[in-house]
Amino acid sequence: MAYQDIKTPRGSIHVTPDMKAELTWNPNFKQKWWKRYSNTQKYIDSEVIRLCKSYTPHLTGMLILSSVLGTDVGSGTVKWIAPYAKAQYYMVRKNVGNDPLRGPYWFERMKEVHGHAIISGARRVFASEK
Repeated sequence: MAYQDIKTPRGSIHVTPDMKAELTWNPNFKQKWWKRYSNTQKYIDSEVIRLCKSYTPHLTGMLILSSVLGTDVGSGTVKWIAPYAKAQYYMVRKNVGNDPLRGPYWFERMKEVHGHAIISGARRVFASEK
């Protein structure tokens, strides 16, 4: 029984007569797609930082700036590195003050409001990269 080769943009699989499968990667795949993936991830990371600013507690602004300092944009991980960030994230405040958006669980609350916009923007960035 002869097997047909399977060809994809990432590479191909060839079955030899002695029933061994050989996987051959397309050498251009990484070059072509890596830029698209990395630019899309950079967009997502920067949008998360930008959109979380209005939800993050603000006294001196250091907590907000710690996300810029603690994040390697494009890595897929946004970090607030201020020593008190964890306490601020999980602490429930009673006095909201003049800005009711700011408070605990800022990432989750931002994601609830802007999550679809981030995803559609990421799709747009990915599609625009050639």
